[in-house]
Amino acid sequence: MSFRSIADMIEIENECAFNDLGLPKTLYSMLSNTAGKFPNRPAVTFQLFSGPKDPAETLTWAELHDKTTQAANMFRGLGVGPTDVVAYVLPNSNETVLTLLGGAVAGIVNPINPLLDAEQIGAILRETKAKVVVTLKAFPKTDVGQKTAAAVALAPNVKAVIEVDLNKYLTPPKSWIVPLVRPKNPISHSAKVYDFNALLQKQNKTLDFVDVQEDRVAAYFHTGGTTGMPKVAQHLYSGIIYNGWLGKRLLFKETDNVICPLPLFHVFASHVILMAMVASGAHVVFPTPAGYRGDGVFDNFWKLIERWKITFIITVPTAISALMQRPVDADISSVKTSFSGSAPLPLELFRRFEEATGVAIVEGYGLTEATCLVSCNPPDGEKKVGSIGLRFPYTDVRIVKSVDGELVECAVDEIGEICVSNPGVYAGNTYTEADKNKDLYYQGTHLRTGDLGRIDGDDYLWITGRAKDLIIRGGHNIDPAIIEEALLGHDAVAFAGAIGQPDAHAGEIPCAYVELVAGATVTVDELLAFCDSLITERAAKPKYIEILDELPKTAVGKVFKPDLRKRAIQRIYNAALQDAGLDARVTAVIDDKKRGLVAQVTRDSDETALQNTLGQFPRPWEWES
Repeated sequence: MSFRSIADMIEIENECAFNDLGLPKTLYSMLSNTAGKFPNRPAVTFQLFSGPKDPAETLTWAELHDKTTQAANMFRGLGVGPTDVVAYVLPNSNETVLTLLGGAVAGIVNPINPLLDAEQIGAILRETKAKVVVTLKAFPKTDVGQKTAAAVALAPNVKAVIEVDLNKYLTPPKSWIVPLVRPKNPISHSAKVYDFNALLQKQNKTLDFVDVQEDRVAAYFHTGGTTGMPKVAQHLYSGIIYNGWLGKRLLFKETDNVICPLPLFHVFASHVILMAMVASGAHVVFPTPAGYRGDGVFDNFWKLIERWKITFIITVPTAISALMQRPVDADISSVKTSFSGSAPLPLELFRRFEEATGVAIVEGYGLTEATCLVSCNPPDGEKKVGSIGLRFPYTDVRIVKSVDGELVECAVDEIGEICVSNPGVYAGNTYTEADKNKDLYYQGTHLRTGDLGRIDGDDYLWITGRAKDLIIRGGHNIDPAIIEEALLGHDAVAFAGAIGQPDAHAGEIPCAYVELVAGATVTVDELLAFCDSLITERAAKPKYIEILDELPKTAVGKVFKPDLRKRAIQRIYNAALQDAGLDARVTAVIDDKKRGLVAQVTRDSDETALQNTLGQFPRPWEWES
């Protein structure tokens, strides 16, 4: 069945209950089914470098199945049982795929963002009680191995560290040089260190243990991670399999080739894409360890599509923005669709991509706490640009608001908090810490996402804001509290409010407004330097600070952020209009009941030129009345 409308979703649901679909009970069963059907078809490809003729390693489904079995046996041999944790701090590689799959088969796999600092990685390792950690062997131009060693020194529960040596992907003379220039690791810890591929090759290609056919927690994913200790979400086999089944049922066939330059520590790449490949038998290509961040990936992107005959592009708005700065210099006629997630997609960016490539972008919505997928614009049906589409089968979405202290459901087009129930929501146990699950559910079943939105008369879901004030920089969650706490540590600062200001590339970047203590003096540059010294995560450092005589506040003295957001939108949009040589100006930013914050613009300008300028930002605009 193609995905055209809400009627299609209902028809699928009417076939039978989700639990009666006859789906595999475990990840290993799902992988075994696909490997049995398509043993010789390509499963996973990894390129260390981004060139269209650079060497690449491809695993067939039979090879991926055998190596995943060996990885699971390897972890069990190191004492990992069904409730023990295998963490990995890795960039993308085929070994990362094997660790993700094998770790979830043997125990509970815990992907960790390698961009975090050692203290944050160590905190996650302690929270999850990880027994085994897989990371990089020290390698030129990356400090992942050294940082992980420092984190393991802070996590005495870790008993074994398994190192992946990227030198295996190099050819002479580079492969000869790396051992000579490999950086030393000055950090010592008590865990025993192993070589990944050497240990893997010693394992059997049949499971050494019984793959018990029952649902259980199979993955821990941390949320955000830029601001102190992130929360850790629990994912069941059933939720992982649900995400894979959606890909197979609605999108992918075994003949599809998917390019995914997104990191495998994130649910988008790991659950939405990799698990959909495992379910469907399609082929996924991971270019470079750093994905879109890798050297030359944007410059070579279209040629890589031609090389691998890509049918589906997986991307995010920041990547689309960068791609639109490069010409389409290859044959991309194989591409059917591009999927975008993680952050709102500006209308102008959507238009430019479609014009340049002839390929439509499909926007979707998901979140770590729900294992991932919630909704998507139908690839074969009506796409409402700016919306996050229709709910997936077996997903229920409610929009709720608080009335007299009680949560009640909103009417059509009425804004409230988005609440979700589906097989990916582990109701009552979303987070590893029980106190984090308090007041997290509507009616005990629907996860309260913290996102504000509405459902229109055609059942399309729209996001209008965030109840929790998170700043989302290119899909990277930033808690504004970390910026505010840093600023409030300065003797001259009385109040601080951090928000996300619109950005054409990242969607939002952090900025802050401050009110000074009476009689105090400080410059913006001094405040920026002060923040820089206290905020360790680069993405969370404010890019703009403004000192106001007084910050807007609520009746109880809390900083009123909607006014700050309006101020930032007006400032950024007017600067963009001026840079474009347009006379139009934003005269006001209003709070529209359906669209959230909307910039109102003077009419004395060409509409097409105006759209080209303001359409690159995520927040909408309209003519002033």
